[in-house]
Amino acid sequence: MSQFILFSFILFLSAFFLKLLYSSKLTNNSKNQLRHPPSPPGLPIIGHLHLLQPIIHQSFRDLSQRYGPLLFLKLGYARFVVASTPSLAKEILKVNELTYSSRKMSTAINLVTYDNATFAFAPFDTYWKFIKKLSTTELLGNRTIGHFLPLRTREIHEFIQNLTHKSEAREKIDLTEELLKLSNNIISKMMLSIKSSGSDDDDGQSEEARALVREVTQIFGEFNVSDFIGVFKNFDVQGFRKRAMNIHKRYDALLEKIISDREELRKKQKAIEVEGSVEDEKVKDFLDILLDVSEDKNCEVQLTRNNIKSLILDYFTAATDTTAISVEWAIAEVFNNPRVMKRAQEEVDRVTGKQRLVCEADSPNLPYIHAIIKETMRLHPPITMIMRKGIEDCMVNGYMIPKGTVTCVNIWAMGRDPSIWENPMEFKPERFIEGEGSTIDIKGHHYELLPFGTGRRGCPGMPLAMRELPTIIGALAQCFEFNMFDSKGRILEQGKTIDMDERPGLTAPRANPLVCIPVARLNPTPFLLK
Repeated sequence: MSQFILFSFILFLSAFFLKLLYSSKLTNNSKNQLRHPPSPPGLPIIGHLHLLQPIIHQSFRDLSQRYGPLLFLKLGYARFVVASTPSLAKEILKVNELTYSSRKMSTAINLVTYDNATFAFAPFDTYWKFIKKLSTTELLGNRTIGHFLPLRTREIHEFIQNLTHKSEAREKIDLTEELLKLSNNIISKMMLSIKSSGSDDDDGQSEEARALVREVTQIFGEFNVSDFIGVFKNFDVQGFRKRAMNIHKRYDALLEKIISDREELRKKQKAIEVEGSVEDEKVKDFLDILLDVSEDKNCEVQLTRNNIKSLILDYFTAATDTTAISVEWAIAEVFNNPRVMKRAQEEVDRVTGKQRLVCEADSPNLPYIHAIIKETMRLHPPITMIMRKGIEDCMVNGYMIPKGTVTCVNIWAMGRDPSIWENPMEFKPERFIEGEGSTIDIKGHHYELLPFGTGRRGCPGMPLAMRELPTIIGALAQCFEFNMFDSKGRILEQGKTIDMDERPGLTAPRANPLVCIPVARLNPTPFLLK
């Protein structure tokens, strides 16, 4: 018993002296370095979790409006700092870019993306730098994107043809689902040469891929209590681990079959080449490029099978859901603003002369369509927050932000801030054509508008997205008017608007599907690829 008392006394003295030492060290620092940013009152254990609503970026905006543009939150045991102004975004993402070059992982991300094999959530290391270079020069370089132009054109033409058939039959169509199919078809063929969604001879691969993309973006954007409260760390309270493992298992089975089939095909092709019968060189898809790299023993980074699977998942989720959702938001906003639709149609008609369907080559001559895209991404950025994890202590706006703190640049909130934008809730593409707004781009140089991020961690898929978006939106404006349905399935009366509510998710999708009857204003059939 005496030994226990002695041990307790020594422990108490040790803690007391450590506290004195720590307090002395803090006293020697400036007061500014000790303060963390303004913060609402928190609770034991859960911190500020009780203040959050299901749509996190909206909760962060509401709290920032009350406590300031740089906000400190304790979410369970995790520290977060939320920034909501362009100057703070620049300080975090540019001035301190190397400090905030890592990303926070979660249970779902770890399980679905093969742990450390991911690119999107990988630390800023040799592997990440290699894949970024491979993405910008090979996978998503101008040459590769250019090679796949006929593929994108054919998919867009099939999409327009499908809507034309619905228009002729006066049938309603779920535009949300059709846009997801379109973007999925394009990226599936570019990456894996999978046949179009809905075809009878693809063994359901495209349908399964599309379903998995939607499930991945949903689970990545949802709140998992086990990731924030230590006592629940080893318990699957909400069933996230079970869901994530199910997604991973299905995705792994799908990709394993696709990769194995491709490896067999490559062996046969090499055997034919050895025999001297060489076919015309075909355009390599992403999978072929990745397999070439993995087989190159002299490559600076040796890609594993899990690396390949995880990379394909990264590109699937980034290119499918974000593109489809951006077009969907654009069409919803344009429908709610008839004058915008009219001006867009006039611009496309002027460029095409109503003698052909708008195409990618027309993009430089469609400034108003580009303004619609910018305005859509201002109000509805495909990724609402840029989240980075600090790899060391860092000063931000006079505050010392400790290592391991997650910084969230709330680009959704900045897009709706009246101190940055005049009448921010008005959908007005003209703001990017007239005055100072005409110089604002979406390439990461203007911190009030960062839909594709900025710097080293900026989205490598931006060049592909900015080829697809003007063409798809331009074609929809050129060929159709829309009779929209409300969330209860009733057709909207003239002058009524569609709801613009969001639902939780990594990509901030619309809460309700965009259902409509397309009404043809131009018969595109003579101009479509056969």
